[in-house]
Amino acid sequence: MCGRRFGKSELSQIEIITNGLMGKNVAYITPTYKLAKTFFEKLTQVVPFENNKSDLIMTFPNGGSVEFFTGERLDNLRGRKFHFVVIDEASFIPNLEDGWLNSIRPTLTDYKGKALFVSTPKGKNYFYSLFMNNSNEWESFKFSTYDNPYIDKNEIDDARRQLPEAVFEQEYMANPMENAANPFGSQQINLCVKPLSTLEPSYYGIDLAKSFDYSVIIGLDKNGNVAYFNRFQKDWKQTRETILSIDRSKPVYIDSTGVGDAITEDLQKCFNSMTGFKYTAHSKQQLMELLASKIHSQEIGFPEGEIKNELEIFEYQYTSTGVRYNAPSGYHDDCVNALALAIKCKNENKLTGVYRYI
Repeated sequence: MCGRRFGKSELSQIEIITNGLMGKNVAYITPTYKLAKTFFEKLTQVVPFENNKSDLIMTFPNGGSVEFFTGERLDNLRGRKFHFVVIDEASFIPNLEDGWLNSIRPTLTDYKGKALFVSTPKGKNYFYSLFMNNSNEWESFKFSTYDNPYIDKNEIDDARRQLPEAVFEQEYMANPMENAANPFGSQQINLCVKPLSTLEPSYYGIDLAKSFDYSVIIGLDKNGNVAYFNRFQKDWKQTRETILSIDRSKPVYIDSTGVGDAITEDLQKCFNSMTGFKYTAHSKQQLMELLASKIHSQEIGFPEGEIKNELEIFEYQYTSTGVRYNAPSGYHDDCVNALALAIKCKNENKLTGVYRYI
């Protein structure tokens, strides 16, 4: 159980090479194909042996081998046998318990093989229960990011100041926390709760409804506090009229993903400054990281109610494209998206003034 940047991949790499050089068959399992491919390419730079890039297999001259698998398709391990298995980022492999008992564990039976689970914790899930196993067949080790002598301690201290305590404890100190999947932090969210501002809105963020979702318009005043909030479900004609009712002289960031692109083009003719924002895995990650930083530094204020409620249930998880930010299944994140777009709008449109010498 390790903190971020402790050196999990290097540790796994050393163990894999050592077993391969001993003529053993090794399986390396990651949550996603993208992670497996990245690690495979890194390994081929270190070990100059024959490899199959399309199947992610490396063969050693003495008969040893390394094969890469993903937690998304653990059934591919059925019927196989290995001397050694590495399960990297084990906390983030879906249905790890079922995968271990029914797919991974049987592959070690023929050779009485060993398994190495390596991960940053993610709450007290099955990886945590394995870590806490005190039987003679298991050994557990824990290292924080501070234990890596090649990481500048000042960088870690800076992360401690910026992140919610629960997030820092889990991501850097390797202490499993129940609510660390939330990127904002409950305490930090509560510190930002303020009454609706009475100042006029200076920046707007608009998230458009998709399927059963809501359209949300959030306006921030010059200080970053919510001064306008409207959450609704209407047809396109009524939605357009509602959007056109806000101050069109102020800058706006609007969701232009998919059909929102045509909607944005139509509305831009009526606003002084309206910028479309397309959601991708990467752009949304950057957008939410900006929102998180503003919440952590208390540069934003929002009232009790839907905005706060959505922020508290919002969560992140690792996927093949990076970090995915969304509400849990069955919940909404429209207010979070609109708030994040309003923050980006404020960040990209600093107020200007007229200055004179006295």
